[in-house]
Order: sequence, then structure tokens, then C-alpha cells
Amino acid sequence: MSYILHVLYGVVMAYFGLISPGMLNMTALKIRINSGKRESVKFALGASTIVFFQAGIALFFADYFTKNPKIIEILKIAGVFVFFALAIFFFILSRKKIDAKSETTSKNYFIRGVAMSSVNMLAIPFYLGLSIYLVSVNRIIIAQPYIFLFVIGAAIGSFLLFYTYIYFAKIIIMKVSFIATNINIILSILFLGLGILTLIKLLT
Repeated sequence: MSYILHVLYGVVMAYFGLISPGMLNMTALKIRINSGKRESVKFALGASTIVFFQAGIALFFADYFTKNPKIIEILKIAGVFVFFALAIFFFILSRKKIDAKSETTSKNYFIRGVAMSSVNMLAIPFYLGLSIYLVSVNRIIIAQPYIFLFVIGAAIGSFLLFYTYIYFAKIIIMKVSFIATNINIILSILFLGLGILTLIKLLT
């Protein structure tokens, strides 16, 4: 059961970490509209492959931090700041307009997915912050085979999110501004709530 939970934690973190309309999922959507489902799935596979490595790097650093018992309490406090920072980040995203009309020029969509996912600078800090929090509350174990299962889950979750955008492309493309605003506001409130709950836990 513990093995399954680690996969599920990876899936959930990746899915909701990418659910907001952004560079990767909007590109997957545009490829679906312009070049077809098969090419957009290639892009999703390329992007998800990189998420596997990004989550692995994040857990490597999380393991380094959590091996020092003296900084566990500091990490719990850091988790509060991570949640508040994510709340602010998604709130700012909710105020921005999302452009879903630009053309995709690359023909090797798997490589394009790899390249675009590789330059996503927020991925490693995102997985690092949340994995440290999950370790601090004893939800995940940073040891093999749990690390491998977690990063597999992250790759699967990423692909599922991209596929959601691909599958519902025609609906999303018509309502992208509405979806972007509402999803980001919901995520902002969610992370704000998690930050407040974590802070209360530390103070009691």
C-alpha cells in the first residue's frame, strides 16, 4: 500500500502543479489544434520524460536536507513560506491573459516537449518544496524504491494533465481565459489554506 501511495503522491503533485494554463500545457493544446492528437501526445511524452528527472533531482536535494534532524523544524517553517509563495504565484497568474493563438513551428514534437520542459525553471523548486513538506509530515519516504515510485508518479501525473488538455482542447481553447482565472484563483486559495493550516500546526 505504501508503494501505491508514493506513486499517487507523485501523480497528484504533478497533475495539480501543472493544471494552471501555462507554457507546456497550452503548447500541448495548440499542437492538438494545429497538428493533431498524435503529435500533441508526442509532445506530452517528451515533456513528461523531463518531469521524471526534475522530480528525481528535487528528491535528491530533499534527501540531503532531511538527513540533518536539526533542520527538520526549519523545513517545516520553509513549507509555510512555500505554500504562501505558491498562493501568491497562482494569484498573479490569475490576473494575466493567456495567449492560445500562436503557431507551433517545430515538427519534432517529442524533442520540442523535452526542450520546453527542460527550461521550466519552476519545476525543481516546486517538487523540492512540496516533497520536503511531505517528508516533514511523514507522508513520503526518501529511499529506494520509494523515490523511483514517486518520480514515476510525477511523470504519469504530468502526462495525464497534458492529455487532459489534449482531450478537451476544443472546449479549453474557447474558454481559456475563464479557465485560467478560475483555476489559478482556486489553487491560490488552496495553497493559502495549506500555509495557514501548517502555520497553526507549528504554533500549537
